[in-house]
Amino acid sequence: MPLIRLLGLVLLLTGASIANAQNAEVAERYRLGSGDVISISVFGEEDLSFERIRLSDAATVPYPFLGEVRAKGRTPSELEDLITEGLKDGYLINPRVTVNVLDYRQFYVNGAVESPGGYAFQPGMTVRKAIALAGGRTDRASNTKMFVNRDDEAEGDERRVSIDERLQPGDILTIEESFF
Repeated sequence: MPLIRLLGLVLLLTGASIANAQNAEVAERYRLGSGDVISISVFGEEDLSFERIRLSDAATVPYPFLGEVRAKGRTPSELEDLITEGLKDGYLINPRVTVNVLDYRQFYVNGAVESPGGYAFQPGMTVRKAIALAGGRTDRASNTKMFVNRDDEAEGDERRVSIDERLQPGDILTIEESFF
């Protein structure tokens, strides 16, 4: 019995470690955009640190001494570097800046689903999970006609997706109706 408990604990910790590693990988590659909520910490500088700040419609953040800092399209690491360099320029000698994504911007599900609308993104979001969040398919929904428009692509530039394809924050998922 103790061996089974130990094995269960090892499996649980391994699963949590893999999930954390995947989330860290997503966060490192993630490109910031309008509606994301981030934290900015400057070690030893409370006045330059923000626990929660939502990026504006232009995906900028007002920052002391630096003005409006453009975050759109940057990774959290790139934003850290930008703020660090700005603070080095006459303000701090060796600033240590950390940027974390607290809440990802929403993604949207529309078309033949029970509850179309915007939903909170979580790393690992797939088309299947998005449909489940939206209350499932309607009776007339197609099982194959599913399209996504990426937040960083031109309007109307939709592409067909499979049920297990991963979504990104800002995506617009459309489930079309079936004729039969």
